[in-house]
Amino acid sequence: MPKDRSERAFGVSAAVPALFVVLWSTGFVAAKTGLEDSGPLTFLTLRFALVTLLMLGVVLVMRPPWPTTWREVAHLAALGLLMQAVYFGGAWISMASGVGAGTTALIVSMQPILTAVVAGPLLGERIGRRQWLGLAIGFAGVALVVERKLDAGLGTPAGMAWSFVALFGITASALYQKRFCPGMDPRTGGLVQFVAATAILTPLALLFEDGPPAWTLSFVASLLYVAVFLSLISTALLTVMIQRGQASRTTSLFFLVPPLAAVFAWIVLGETMSWMAVGGLACAVAGVALVVMPVRTGART
Repeated sequence: MPKDRSERAFGVSAAVPALFVVLWSTGFVAAKTGLEDSGPLTFLTLRFALVTLLMLGVVLVMRPPWPTTWREVAHLAALGLLMQAVYFGGAWISMASGVGAGTTALIVSMQPILTAVVAGPLLGERIGRRQWLGLAIGFAGVALVVERKLDAGLGTPAGMAWSFVALFGITASALYQKRFCPGMDPRTGGLVQFVAATAILTPLALLFEDGPPAWTLSFVASLLYVAVFLSLISTALLTVMIQRGQASRTTSLFFLVPPLAAVFAWIVLGETMSWMAVGGLACAVAGVALVVMPVRTGART
């Protein structure tokens, strides 16, 4: 019946953004697991090299549009350095320095707040009182969590600083993409980004880290998970959402990433949080929710 088909379509429509957010959340746990057997730059280099090969296969099969000018390619490469190298590099180094997966996820998940605030003066977008309130509440919550973790000896100031480098990377990449790559195809654009990230991280890994990873079962599983489920499947889900006009739904679910990551980190890695840290997490989540949730307008009669 048409009604049944409509209900099933709605279920699929709602499931795609939710699955995207779950994959994003579990990526921190998979990374933390793999970093036990590899340096962060080596891990990322292997990940991006593998994803480059997988994405090349996707592009050859699906034949999406390529950038039309070298200028577009250069912008995509710059976006790849910000998103893949700076964001993931900062997050991976932070976790390798002892910062928990849940804490790293919490810090970088302030991206919607920081993007909303920075977009005002840079892109001429209006910042409302709700966004400023979300900024204050969100970062107060992050500060409380960071203070509790450092007080408990779970991470170092330098390690926490790398999470904030990652926050800068993902925020800058969001603004850069909106300004210079608004029509990017996630498949060919992603391929250019991964090639650029692999090219910049390979010499850094060889220069600053000691040798190859320990090819344990857990490391191989982590590498395959972040390469296939995060980079490849998440890109496919993003493509579907863009085609269906659902990207805003993913943004509205972004505030669920920190608690989901904390739960997965507790289940898989045994990471725990004090009640004070849980309160800080709740404040941070509330701050992000204030920023990303759409404004409800009164119904017209």
